[in-house]
Amino acid sequence: MGSSGKVEEIIEEIGQPAQLVDKVISRFKKVPEELRSEIRDVLVREVAELGIKEEKEVSSRFKELRRRAEAVLKVAGPAKEVLPEGIYLELVRELFKTCVTTELTEEEMVVIRDDAIRTYLKALVDPGEPVGTVAAQSIAEPGTQMTLRTFHYAGVRELNVTLGLPRLIELVDARKMPETPMMEIHLDEEHKYDRDKALEVARRIEMTKLETVASAADIDLFSNQLIITLDPTMLQDKGLTREDIIKTLSKSKTLSGKVKPDPEDPNVIIIDMPKNYDIIKAQKFRDRIFRMKLKGVKGINKVIAQRRRDPKTGKHYYVLITDGTNLAAVLKIEGVDPTKTKSNSVHEIESVLGIEAAREALIREIKNTLDEQGLDVDIRHIMLLADMMTRTGSLRQIGRHGIAGEKPSVLARAAFEITVKNLFDAGASGETDSIEGVAENVIIGQVAPVGTALVELRMDPTKIKKPVNK
Repeated sequence: MGSSGKVEEIIEEIGQPAQLVDKVISRFKKVPEELRSEIRDVLVREVAELGIKEEKEVSSRFKELRRRAEAVLKVAGPAKEVLPEGIYLELVRELFKTCVTTELTEEEMVVIRDDAIRTYLKALVDPGEPVGTVAAQSIAEPGTQMTLRTFHYAGVRELNVTLGLPRLIELVDARKMPETPMMEIHLDEEHKYDRDKALEVARRIEMTKLETVASAADIDLFSNQLIITLDPTMLQDKGLTREDIIKTLSKSKTLSGKVKPDPEDPNVIIIDMPKNYDIIKAQKFRDRIFRMKLKGVKGINKVIAQRRRDPKTGKHYYVLITDGTNLAAVLKIEGVDPTKTKSNSVHEIESVLGIEAAREALIREIKNTLDEQGLDVDIRHIMLLADMMTRTGSLRQIGRHGIAGEKPSVLARAAFEITVKNLFDAGASGETDSIEGVAENVIIGQVAPVGTALVELRMDPTKIKKPVNK
């Protein structure tokens, strides 16, 4: 009963400021709708921190916040005609938050508003601007400065990771599987702060084969048995016992009833082989048994617990870094936070979470790859690239088997790769080229339809008025 009483006291203590604020706000009809929730949040926080219990004090503070909110809306009003609704509301909220902590003058708010409008207008694309060409140049040129090596994963000496140009190439080529598939597995609140609990989850994920925990395997052709010696250290590290291994192996149809413990040695198991096996067949049998999975997730060869520090709270927590990836299976493991867990395989993300998630992953991976090399590329160029790769609902590469190979223009396709084949195929099928894109116009020496060349001026000579002779 005592603990229950404390919970009720906490709920009542936290609930009181909110109830008091809602009661005061409900009496006032004139509340700026755009900032209603912000005013309420600030008021609740102040009432809770200062311990205000009088409605009169809350009303006075509310009127002051409403005055500041109205001043913000008055200054930000003209921006509503220029900015999209989402950006306008964000501007209003940020101005109000600043006004709560700092008394801004009207002139200072005008400067902030005008700066926001100027920044937005500069970010817009002019009609006719060749955004594709600019994006291609902005990503490809820094790519010439990238390294060609595979690096160790930062802070984990056991793992390698592909970075630089090879990683950028495999992303834009939409390779089915990365050269070094990896996952960053975040844990839930119960497991992330305790190393032992984090390692417990890691053991459930890491795929353990019999060869990992066995130190020797002897073939006895006289008794027709395979004698496997287990490594006690590895068994403890992987969280397994001899009984666990016997139980797992016995589930296989070929080994059912043939696996037994050695009564004389607690670290030895004996497996009966099929009769009349010669040495070659026995070795193949041993190799097949050694590759059998005992526990873990298929495709995850190694899991390492990495200690990190949260910059906001200062607390240390653990993240699991894997060699190999299997997103669908890992998300089902108890103790894993599915909202933060990441894979570097974009195709796998597409199959598990959908094309929108694949687009976000593609943007994140390309941006991270460039940032790691110290190359600053505007995120909008990368977003355009990801949009083109995912616009059909499935992930496509940039090359001739994807976007470049599906261009409607024959000349544009021929200009990219395998020129003769493209021209012959187009001729055989009777294709026509309307010469509308940039590449095909450049090939035949015409002005490309970008910028001012996008505008066509036409004249009807029959409607020209003759000059009047005076």
